Amino acid sequence: ENETNSRALKLFGLSNKKWHVNCKAPSASIANLAVISALLEPGEKILAMDLTHGGHLSHGWQTPSGKPVSLSSKIFDVSYYGVEKDTEIFDYDQILKIAKKIKPKLIISGGTAYSRDINYKKMSSIAKQIGAFYLADVAHEAGLIAGKVLRSPFPHADVVTMSTQKTLRGPRGSIIICRDELTKQIDHSVFPGLTGGPFNNVIAAIGVCLTEASTPAFKKYTNQIIKNTKILSDELKKYGFKIVSGGTDKHLILIDLRDKNINGADAAKLLNQAGLVTNKNTVPFETGTATKPSGIRIGTPAITTRGMREKEMVQIATWIYQVLIENKNPAVILREVKALTKKFPTKL
Repeated sequence: ENETNSRALKLFGLSNKKWHVNCKAPSASIANLAVISALLEPGEKILAMDLTHGGHLSHGWQTPSGKPVSLSSKIFDVSYYGVEKDTEIFDYDQILKIAKKIKPKLIISGGTAYSRDINYKKMSSIAKQIGAFYLADVAHEAGLIAGKVLRSPFPHADVVTMSTQKTLRGPRGSIIICRDELTKQIDHSVFPGLTGGPFNNVIAAIGVCLTEASTPAFKKYTNQIIKNTKILSDELKKYGFKIVSGGTDKHLILIDLRDKNINGADAAKLLNQAGLVTNKNTVPFETGTATKPSGIRIGTPAITTRGMREKEMVQIATWIYQVLIENKNPAVILREVKALTKKFPTKL
């Protein structure tokens, strides 16, 4: 555990005199709950990103009617900020206005479907202006931050949480990195607050993935993720697909299908039949439902890990167009997908 904690600090270039690591929480959702419960008393206020705009359940979500969905929303008073309707990206001045009105004790950034790089410095400034803690959840972006292809939340955030199984390419687990002065309450919140004995096998595997993430090969992988995602986004736009926010800075793309006469659930099902695995997803200012939202979300880390590059992104965009717009038989596309993936086998 100590070795893994040291490797986390080294990977992100942090001093053990200023920062502390806890890698015991079995998932980032539990890590988030541990941080929230460490910093806040029940009933205190949180300002987090709207789930339908790309936020995450663990930050505290309740339905528009006010029904709590996640545990954090049952315990704490949660309000939301989101993207602007015309740009579908953050207006940090607007977030500041909301923060000044709400006066939360904790502001959270990060989520699952916001495809633009987050300005952690501006988010930190907003939190400081109202005397709030700032939690940067980089569950999705951790590997890209380690590879230095995205902004880093350090030193701006008070606490940073992350998954280890996404762009970090490690086991399913999490890491919490907090300012040294928050060590005692964060550690106590993880254990005995929310967990029992640690998963030492997972902690050891996290240590291995952190070492791999410090190699030149990993840096090359993160650079290729960005290249692949941008090419895929550009190709999909050529086919007339509406990309939320107009593009991407990361590893993911969110497509708004409201002008294509198909919902995200049906689209994801059709694409899955063709061997193209995506997921249904809400889009900003959603007009559908949680079960039949208006969008689909696509990510490139797995296909990049297999060795696919720009040429393959062009082909994947074509297949998506053929399935969703030209109504080509998914079974036909599946055969073509299998032929391609045989050239890029997964490696054990």
